[in-house]
Amino acid sequence: MTGFSTGLVLAAQSFFQLSDKGLAGATGLMVGKAMITELGPVLTAFMVTGRVGAAMCAELGTMRVTEQIDALETMAVNPNRYLISPRFISGMVMMPLLTVFSIFMGIFGGYLISVFYFKMPPTTYFDPMPIYITNFDLLTGIVKAFVFGILIITISCYKGLTTSGGAEGVGRSTTNSVVICYTFILFTNFLTTLCLNLLQNATGWFS
Repeated sequence: MTGFSTGLVLAAQSFFQLSDKGLAGATGLMVGKAMITELGPVLTAFMVTGRVGAAMCAELGTMRVTEQIDALETMAVNPNRYLISPRFISGMVMMPLLTVFSIFMGIFGGYLISVFYFKMPPTTYFDPMPIYITNFDLLTGIVKAFVFGILIITISCYKGLTTSGGAEGVGRSTTNSVVICYTFILFTNFLTTLCLNLLQNATGWFS
């Protein structure tokens, strides 16, 4: 829903801005480029943080304050392998998949408003995309999703495992984990964009 509504707004804004200059046909390109490289990965990461990251931190925090993790250690069970590894793997796998779905929904939302409201021919909306959206753009979106997945799982699990102070501590850790994740996502988004573009300019890969 977030990706779909973002695509609607992005297409409307792009159409109104570009139509004054006779470039309304680039609306689809603007939506696709923005969703693939920036909005898709970042918005998906925000949604996953608020839903999955918070729940993960709260669950692990509850296990910590109720000494369930201590019980696992007493039984010679490695908590990292038993509790963290499955979450880590699922985060790395699901974030790129969710990002791709969000991108698709954003482009689809932009398509609907462009074709059915602005009366743009479907071919006009889609034709510029394969020409101007490069392999590097696709790589950027997937790499960001992968990095964000690692970031969310790492921070959420760490804050959950280091929870103390009973039920109040669980709530505090959960809030802190969400705030820290949001901050790191925005900062990491900038660094990832900068590093990938510097690498692409230096090597010419995926151009």
